[in-house]
Amino acid sequence: MDAPLHLWTDTVRPEWIDYNGHMMDGYYLVAFTYATEGLLAYLGFGPAYLERTGCTLYTVEGHLNFLRELKAEAPLMFSTQLLGFDSKRLHVFHRMFHQSENFLAATNELLFLHVNQAAQKVEPMPPDHLARLEQVYPAHAALARPPQAGRRIGLQAGRAE
Repeated sequence: MDAPLHLWTDTVRPEWIDYNGHMMDGYYLVAFTYATEGLLAYLGFGPAYLERTGCTLYTVEGHLNFLRELKAEAPLMFSTQLLGFDSKRLHVFHRMFHQSENFLAATNELLFLHVNQAAQKVEPMPPDHLARLEQVYPAHAALARPPQAGRRIGLQAGRAE
């Protein structure tokens, strides 16, 4: 199994650029969402899965780290690492690279829940999908944990100087 996975490439679109001349915050998340859709399709959780089972994955938490700015037309490459899973959850880490200059521009850590939409409740994934995750995970577990994974945001109580 490939680790990390490389399932999406894109280009910074002109409409994603702000008045500072670089990619707007929200569009980083849009680009990462395309990488997520590539991962979900790879794992068998795409639109056909929803139609067949009535179940899907919902994002319940996400952390976005901006590391370097990106300009219009920058070629993007995404890598994805499966950090962990259990019967109802999936923990994923994406990296966004400037493909031609080869620098890490941003990271996105996500936690998903497997949800039955009709029942509006979290349910275990089917055995065949858990087996697919079991196939993918060992190669990803052998990778170094990304330094941005599991970070918290905040200040000490009181005034920051």
